[in-house]
Amino acid sequence: MTSPARSVTVSRTRLLSRPPVCIPDDLVDRSLPKASGVVTLPGHIAWSAPYTFDMDNRKQLIYMYQTVMTEGLDDDVRYYIDIDVLVELWDDLWLSPYVREAWSAWLYDRGLIDDSAGC
Repeated sequence: MTSPARSVTVSRTRLLSRPPVCIPDDLVDRSLPKASGVVTLPGHIAWSAPYTFDMDNRKQLIYMYQTVMTEGLDDDVRYYIDIDVLVELWDDLWLSPYVREAWSAWLYDRGLIDDSAGC
């Protein structure tokens, strides 16, 4: 499910458009193929270094999840985000408020986290 882009007031005269947060409904399908090991994110997700992440390293995994959840398209999210790992990492992820809000509501609606506040 893709949320529409939101406009945010930066000043009285300037609006900043936020990209949509991509959260595909079928992310809960545990039969979907998932990334593992050492992965290199595509350029449309990882704009600057690091581009490569060792998914067995918790710090790198957290950073990769944050990046994919913020910048990834539906197919990226399906491949790089494992729902069970996401729930395990949830409290340690730093996400922009609008990204956390979208993911928190999605996870809450599916009974995967206890509250929709996400804090």
